[in-house]
Amino acid sequence: MPDHTEPPALPVTFRPGRTRAVLLTAGATIFVVITTVALLLEKLGPGERLSFVFTAALLFGALALLSRPKVVADESGVTVVNITSRRRLAWAEILQVNLRPGDPWVFLNLSDGTSLPVLGIQPGIAKAHAISDARALRALAEARSLGERDGRSDGPHDEHHG
Repeated sequence: MPDHTEPPALPVTFRPGRTRAVLLTAGATIFVVITTVALLLEKLGPGERLSFVFTAALLFGALALLSRPKVVADESGVTVVNITSRRRLAWAEILQVNLRPGDPWVFLNLSDGTSLPVLGIQPGIAKAHAISDARALRALAEARSLGERDGRSDGPHDEHHG
């Protein structure tokens, strides 16, 4: 992923828009269809109808949860919202933004030696959009964290002498 992208203006939110639209549309459609079937089946009692609607609501909830991931970047750092978790990072904590061929989503290499998956940028349905978002997040991370990490720069010309 070449790095020649200008950082976007902050604050900015990255999320898989098409995937989110598909998941929420499918969830709503499933809810409406199952609820309609429950109401149209004459042999069902009230408890059975309620169980159909409850099951439809659970399915919609699961798809809504899958549509939750996003990344919000602002002046002070990044908030990564995945399916069931939320993590706030300062810019200096982000060492590298990676989206390699075949990766299901972006990964952040962090200063504590761990890697954080970022489901809010995923190539699934919109690969070009995900690559563009990953480049923008990388440009932001490089621009914001340069010089913040122990007062050092990341350039190859900046070797320590003496």
